[in-house]
Amino acid sequence: MPRKIEEIKDFLLTARWKDAQSVKIKENKDNVKFKVRCSRYLYTLVITDKEKAEKLKQSLPLGLAVKELKSTSQTDVKCIKKL
Repeated sequence: MPRKIEEIKDFLLTARWKDAQSVKIKENKDNVKFKVRCSRYLYTLVITDKEKAEKLKQSLPLGLAVKELKSTSQTDVKCIKKL
């Protein structure tokens, strides 16, 4: 089940929980999404400022697995479907 987090401070506290397993970072052209997987919920934080996103990447807990996802454009998806 997904949950949305509005504040950066709340996201960092959630990422430090015992049941936090991993963080996925998805960069789009308009925003950056941070998703932390806990045992019950997937918590998501959306940031539109690229500088704040870089600072948040550096302040994530060290023991947490971090995976960066690339955003795919619609033209890439259409080319893959044609194949």
